[in-house]
Amino acid sequence: MTFGRETGPLGISDAVPAPLAWNTAMPLRRLLVLALSVALASPVFAATPAEVEALLKKRDPQALVQAEALTEAQDGSAAAWVLLTRAQMQAGKFDDAIDSAEESVERDANNAQAQFWLGNALGARIGQVNVLRQMAMAPDLRDAFEAAVRLDPNLLDARVALISFYLQAPAAVGGGMDKAKAQVTEIARRNVARGHLAQLNIDRFNKDAAAAEASLRAAMAAVRADDPNTRLAIGLNLQGLEKWDEAHAFFRKWAEEQPEAGSPHYQIGRLAAVSGKFLDEGLSALERYLSGSVVYAENDPPPTSAWWRLGQIKAKKGMTDAARTAFNTALRLDPKNEEAKKSLQAL
Repeated sequence: MTFGRETGPLGISDAVPAPLAWNTAMPLRRLLVLALSVALASPVFAATPAEVEALLKKRDPQALVQAEALTEAQDGSAAAWVLLTRAQMQAGKFDDAIDSAEESVERDANNAQAQFWLGNALGARIGQVNVLRQMAMAPDLRDAFEAAVRLDPNLLDARVALISFYLQAPAAVGGGMDKAKAQVTEIARRNVARGHLAQLNIDRFNKDAAAAEASLRAAMAAVRADDPNTRLAIGLNLQGLEKWDEAHAFFRKWAEEQPEAGSPHYQIGRLAAVSGKFLDEGLSALERYLSGSVVYAENDPPPTSAWWRLGQIKAKKGMTDAARTAFNTALRLDPKNEEAKKSLQAL
């Protein structure tokens, strides 16, 4: 059983046990991190929750520093620990994110966002551990998402996450097709297009290509312009099916309707990098994405991914030196970007 740099933590989506009883002791690792940040760093004045939220949406590295300061200033606030969890996940610090999420649940077990982000943090980490450890972590992941749905039935991202869990997990830890189908029904009641995409997950799990395409077409027909997450999921599915022209038209229409949105610009660039089509447009779209003149959603890829894709396009255009510069920029922003390392070596 495995669970899931270009997408955010969600995948970026009922009978519920009582909220988990978490260890109330703050993990030593986090105490040390916070103590060192106070002792060694220049003074940090805590931002407001709204300011940290804005930094997270911009994927600004300062989000982590400010979120840490906020938890110091608002030590009793579950919401502050949720913001720190999200910032740590953006920074790839998944163990720390689990600790912070557990702290937020300890502060308020009836906070749906605290439970949801605990599930996300566990989900991000569970794919990095061995099978025995996955089996040990799975019940906590399941309980967190189920609690999130119980506390906020309209939290569709948690329902989508449960579908993935129910499909992948063995019955011994709470998996099951019937449970997954029940979540599809609940999602469809609240958002028709997302219901079709949720069904698509089941169709793919069943290896039913015809049903999966029908679900995707139904989602395309039902999606609303004010639902960027669902639009993004549809476009990604079109790319996954290598329907390049259709996906390009889909994202281009979105970019024309909402030129300030970052997601369609990145995806036009990604499509060009992967398919080798629309290279000039892809180049311009990624340059726009990196310019800071668009509004980033929390699930939008970080700059390192955009620089990597930019390098791929430049390599396809024969701009070897410019491609090398782009890959090196991606690695400067994130030395662990293995994709950029491989692309640089392949030049």
